[in-house]
Amino acid sequence: MKNINLLIIIALIISSCGNKKEKSLDEVLESNNLTELKERRNQIDSKQQELNDQMTLLNEKIAELDTIKKVPLITTFKAKQEVFNHQLEIQGNVTTKNLLVVTPEFNGILTNVFVKEGQQVSKGQLLAKIDDGGLSQQLAQLEIQANLAKTTFERQKRLWDQNIGSEIQYLQAKSSYESQAEAVNQLKQQISKTNVTAPFTGTIDDVITEQGSVVMAGQSQLMRIVNLDNMYIETDVPESYIGSITKGKDVTVDFPILGKTIETKVRQAGDYINPANRTFKVEVSVPNTEKNIKPNLTARLKINDYTNKEALLIPQSIISENADGEQYIYVISNKNNHGEGEVKRVIIKTGKTQGDVIEVLEGIEDGAEIVKEGARSVKDGQTVKVVEMQTESTNN
Repeated sequence: MKNINLLIIIALIISSCGNKKEKSLDEVLESNNLTELKERRNQIDSKQQELNDQMTLLNEKIAELDTIKKVPLITTFKAKQEVFNHQLEIQGNVTTKNLLVVTPEFNGILTNVFVKEGQQVSKGQLLAKIDDGGLSQQLAQLEIQANLAKTTFERQKRLWDQNIGSEIQYLQAKSSYESQAEAVNQLKQQISKTNVTAPFTGTIDDVITEQGSVVMAGQSQLMRIVNLDNMYIETDVPESYIGSITKGKDVTVDFPILGKTIETKVRQAGDYINPANRTFKVEVSVPNTEKNIKPNLTARLKINDYTNKEALLIPQSIISENADGEQYIYVISNKNNHGEGEVKRVIIKTGKTQGDVIEVLEGIEDGAEIVKEGARSVKDGQTVKVVEMQTESTNN
């Protein structure tokens, strides 16, 4: 009987313990009971480890059953050989050798101006007249004396041919005639300087000095004449290009103000290096059929200084550099039918750049598939998926 009562008491104790409600986390924290706090932490650790084990099992099973793997998505392009024309970009000014401010060769009053602004004139055409200051009257007198000396000489020569008279008389007559003729020629040349003529065929751009003004030889500016047929651009090129920019090189000329672009060639490359700025002169011919290209107009030049007919070009943005200063890119190998392949890092050697592309001299071959978008985030040996492969040229 005593044993039965003991069993009943134990059952009641166990039953009361089983019905006891577990404290919440807040209640445990508020209790400030170190033992309870440690017990609750141990319970959470055990549950967390159990969840981690379950997560690992689930991931392994999903990886076994899921055929679509989570791999980085990239785009690529195929390297292909193409013509690469490198160009030196430089600025220049339009000019012409047929642009001149006409000045007089004689001092005096500008008595006549025979042309106006915008007028077309021919080479040698009379443009203006300067008062000769009485030289014409002097010329008339000299011509009379010269004619007399000529008549005297001719008569004396006829006598001398007939062995009549002395040799000294003949020589004196000859000397007098030649002296008078030379004086006439000199005065004619002096008077001819009072005529202002066109040095070449062109257009009167500006009449600077008005009729009736006093002008000084070699100083007074009479008018400006220009010919727009033989235009060219002159620019200074750094001496490092003296071997690559030569006569006949192709040039693209852009006139920003006109919104016009033309194709032309280098017509002259200088052989003299300016010691002040280490440059040499280059002249580029400019066709001007529409006559809208004017002297001193600013132009932007792109001069071809290097050509590679079998170049491999890639965007500069996909190139990285390692700690040794070597440049590298990523290529795709072992690509399957699903577009998945392995990334391989390749060390390259580069050449000239043009815009956003650069020439690859060593490291890749024609047809290599190169990572473009995603090139900065992939790693050597990583599996990736190609979502797009570009086929257009990188040389814009």
